[in-house]
Amino acid sequence: MRIATAVLLGLLALPPAAPRAPAAELIMVEQSGCHWCARWNEEIGPVYARTEEAARAPLRRVDIAELPDDIAFESTPVFTPTFVLVDAGKELGRIEGYPGEHFFWPLLNGLLDAHPDAARSGS
Repeated sequence: MRIATAVLLGLLALPPAAPRAPAAELIMVEQSGCHWCARWNEEIGPVYARTEEAARAPLRRVDIAELPDDIAFESTPVFTPTFVLVDAGKELGRIEGYPGEHFFWPLLNGLLDAHPDAARSGS
């Protein structure tokens, strides 16, 4: 009994494991005046940062007119919004357009699940 107590106390004294940082990012390509971007901002934007999906792929917003040099897009985004899953600057997949909140989450989860090594949970 004493050994079990000592082991338990020893485990409790260990610092908690540091969460792994996500390797992936979800790039939202948007532009001013985009109706569907505004709708995403109203329906998903306020909650995204608090979701498991955000833990797997934090959101980074970029303007379609100023695409960053640190991302190798498979093709230049044309539509806004376009959501691009990126790992180490390389595109893994994308969702073009915003189909509404009921379709967005399953599409995003399918994209994340298709790339489990890049889009792993931080916990």
